[in-house]
Amino acid sequence: MKLVDIQPLEKWVALEKEIVKRSGLSGSIFDTEGIRITDYKKWVNDLCPLIKANQKGQTFICASAHQNIANIAMQSREPVIEECDAGMVKIVVPIFLKDEFLGGAGGCGLLLDEGEVETFLINKLTDIDDAELEKLSADIKAISMEEAQETAQFIQSEIARIVDNYLALNG
Repeated sequence: MKLVDIQPLEKWVALEKEIVKRSGLSGSIFDTEGIRITDYKKWVNDLCPLIKANQKGQTFICASAHQNIANIAMQSREPVIEECDAGMVKIVVPIFLKDEFLGGAGGCGLLLDEGEVETFLINKLTDIDDAELEKLSADIKAISMEEAQETAQFIQSEIARIVDNYLALNG
Protein backbone atom coordinates (compact mmCIF):
# COMPACT_ATOMS: atom_id res chain seq x y z
CA MET A 1 0.00 0.00 0.00
CA LYS A 2 1.28 3.43 -0.96
CA LEU A 3 0.19 6.93 0.07
CA VAL A 4 -1.31 7.54 -3.40
CA ASP A 5 -3.52 4.48 -2.85
CA ILE A 6 -5.35 6.21 0.00
CA GLN A 7 -5.54 9.67 -1.58
CA PRO A 8 -4.65 11.15 -5.01
CA LEU A 9 -1.35 12.99 -5.39
CA GLU A 10 -3.06 16.38 -5.89
CA LYS A 11 -4.71 16.06 -2.47
CA TRP A 12 -1.32 15.37 -0.87
CA VAL A 13 -0.03 18.52 -2.59
CA ALA A 14 -3.01 20.43 -1.16
CA LEU A 15 -2.02 19.23 2.34
CA GLU A 16 1.59 20.36 1.79
CA LYS A 17 0.35 23.79 0.70
CA GLU A 18 -1.94 24.01 3.75
CA ILE A 19 1.01 23.19 6.05
CA VAL A 20 2.96 26.08 4.52
CA LYS A 21 -0.02 28.44 4.77
CA ARG A 22 -0.81 27.60 8.40
CA SER A 23 2.69 27.34 9.85
CA GLY A 24 5.24 28.95 7.56
CA LEU A 25 7.08 25.62 7.46
CA SER A 26 8.03 23.96 4.20
CA GLY A 27 5.41 21.19 4.06
CA SER A 28 6.18 17.74 2.72
CA ILE A 29 4.81 14.22 2.44
CA PHE A 30 7.30 11.34 2.46
CA ASP A 31 6.99 7.64 1.66
CA THR A 32 8.49 4.85 3.81
CA GLU A 33 11.89 5.38 2.18
CA GLY A 34 11.94 9.08 3.13
CA ILE A 35 11.36 10.18 -0.46
CA ARG A 36 9.00 13.09 -1.14
CA ILE A 37 5.95 11.87 -3.05
CA THR A 38 5.13 15.19 -4.76
CA ASP A 39 7.06 17.70 -6.84
CA TYR A 40 5.66 20.63 -4.85
CA LYS A 41 8.32 22.57 -2.94
CA LYS A 42 7.96 25.87 -1.15
CA TRP A 43 11.25 26.95 0.39
CA VAL A 44 10.67 29.02 3.53
CA ASN A 45 14.23 30.29 3.71
CA ASP A 46 17.21 30.73 1.39
CA LEU A 47 19.56 28.46 3.33
CA CYS A 48 17.76 25.11 3.04
CA PRO A 49 17.91 24.89 -0.79
CA LEU A 50 21.64 25.56 -0.63
CA ILE A 51 22.17 22.82 1.96
CA LYS A 52 19.95 20.38 0.06
CA ALA A 53 21.75 21.10 -3.25
CA ASN A 54 25.07 20.15 -1.61
CA GLN A 55 25.62 16.36 -1.69
CA LYS A 56 27.06 16.28 1.83
CA GLY A 57 24.38 18.67 3.10
CA GLN A 58 21.62 16.52 1.63
CA THR A 59 23.13 13.31 2.99
CA PHE A 60 24.43 14.37 6.41
CA ILE A 61 21.92 17.07 7.35
CA CYS A 62 18.60 16.72 5.51
CA ALA A 63 18.35 12.97 4.88
CA SER A 64 19.93 12.08 8.21
CA ALA A 65 17.52 14.30 10.16
CA HIS A 66 14.51 12.97 8.29
CA GLN A 67 15.56 9.36 8.76
CA ASN A 68 16.13 9.78 12.50
CA ILE A 69 13.01 11.83 13.22
CA ALA A 70 10.76 9.73 10.96
CA ASN A 71 12.03 6.57 12.67
CA ILE A 72 11.12 7.98 16.10
CA ALA A 73 7.68 8.96 14.76
CA MET A 74 7.16 5.52 13.25
CA GLN A 75 8.19 3.73 16.45
CA SER A 76 6.12 5.96 18.75
CA ARG A 77 3.21 6.36 16.27
CA GLU A 78 3.15 10.00 17.46
CA PRO A 79 4.21 13.33 15.95
CA VAL A 80 7.84 14.30 16.61
CA ILE A 81 9.21 17.84 16.78
CA GLU A 82 13.01 18.09 16.74
CA GLU A 83 15.80 20.21 15.32
CA CYS A 84 17.91 19.06 12.40
CA ASP A 85 21.71 19.31 12.63
CA ALA A 86 21.48 22.70 10.88
CA GLY A 87 19.46 23.97 13.86
CA MET A 88 16.03 24.24 12.23
CA VAL A 89 12.84 22.58 13.37
CA LYS A 90 11.51 19.46 11.67
CA ILE A 91 8.07 18.01 12.35
CA VAL A 92 7.17 14.47 11.29
CA VAL A 93 3.72 12.96 11.77
CA PRO A 94 3.63 9.23 10.98
CA ILE A 95 1.03 7.93 8.54
CA PHE A 96 -0.41 4.51 9.33
CA LEU A 97 -3.23 2.60 7.70
CA LYS A 98 -4.29 0.30 10.51
CA ASP A 99 -0.89 -1.19 11.43
CA GLU A 100 0.89 -0.53 8.13
CA PHE A 101 3.35 2.38 8.10
CA LEU A 102 2.95 4.33 4.85
CA GLY A 103 5.21 7.33 5.45
CA GLY A 104 5.13 10.73 7.12
CA ALA A 105 3.81 14.24 6.76
CA GLY A 106 5.36 17.34 8.20
CA GLY A 107 7.36 20.45 7.71
CA CYS A 108 10.71 22.09 8.35
CA GLY A 109 12.84 25.16 7.73
CA LEU A 110 12.15 27.57 10.60
CA LEU A 111 14.02 28.15 13.85
CA LEU A 112 12.40 26.74 16.96
CA ASP A 113 11.82 29.36 19.66
CA GLU A 114 15.19 31.01 20.35
CA GLY A 115 17.17 28.52 18.27
CA GLU A 116 19.97 29.47 15.94
CA VAL A 117 21.38 28.12 12.72
CA GLU A 118 24.42 25.90 13.25
CA THR A 119 26.57 27.64 10.63
CA PHE A 120 29.81 26.18 11.99
CA LEU A 121 28.54 22.61 11.59
CA ILE A 122 27.02 23.32 8.18
CA ASN A 123 30.35 24.78 7.01
CA LYS A 124 32.32 21.77 8.30
CA LEU A 125 29.96 19.27 6.64
CA THR A 126 29.43 21.09 3.33
CA ASP A 127 32.37 23.49 2.82
CA ILE A 128 29.84 26.24 2.08
CA ASP A 129 31.46 29.61 2.84
CA ASP A 130 30.86 30.89 6.40
CA ALA A 131 29.99 34.40 5.25
CA GLU A 132 27.38 33.06 2.83
CA LEU A 133 25.91 30.85 5.56
CA GLU A 134 25.69 33.81 7.95
CA LYS A 135 24.03 35.96 5.29
CA LEU A 136 21.46 33.29 4.36
CA SER A 137 20.74 32.53 8.03
CA ALA A 138 20.05 36.13 9.05
CA ASP A 139 16.38 36.28 8.10
CA ILE A 140 15.14 32.78 8.95
CA LYS A 141 11.86 33.12 10.80
CA ALA A 142 11.09 31.41 14.10
CA ILE A 143 8.22 29.26 15.27
CA SER A 144 7.37 28.72 18.94
CA MET A 145 7.13 25.23 20.41
CA GLU A 146 3.43 25.91 20.96
CA GLU A 147 2.96 26.79 17.28
CA ALA A 148 4.97 23.72 16.26
CA GLN A 149 2.77 21.53 18.47
CA GLU A 150 -0.38 23.11 16.99
CA THR A 151 0.98 22.41 13.50
CA ALA A 152 1.74 18.79 14.42
CA GLN A 153 -1.80 18.42 15.83
CA PHE A 154 -3.29 19.90 12.63
CA ILE A 155 -1.27 17.50 10.46
CA GLN A 156 -2.19 14.58 12.70
CA SER A 157 -5.91 15.43 12.48
CA GLU A 158 -5.68 15.76 8.67
CA ILE A 159 -3.94 12.38 8.42
CA ALA A 160 -6.63 10.81 10.64
CA ARG A 161 -9.33 12.32 8.40
CA ILE A 162 -7.63 11.00 5.25
CA VAL A 163 -7.20 7.50 6.69
CA ASP A 164 -10.78 7.45 8.05
CA ASN A 165 -12.14 8.52 4.64
CA TYR A 166 -10.18 5.78 2.93
CA LEU A 167 -11.34 3.13 5.42
CA ALA A 168 -14.98 4.28 5.15
CA LEU A 169 -14.86 3.75 1.39
CA ASN A 170 -12.67 0.64 1.33
CA GLY A 171 -13.28 -1.12 4.63
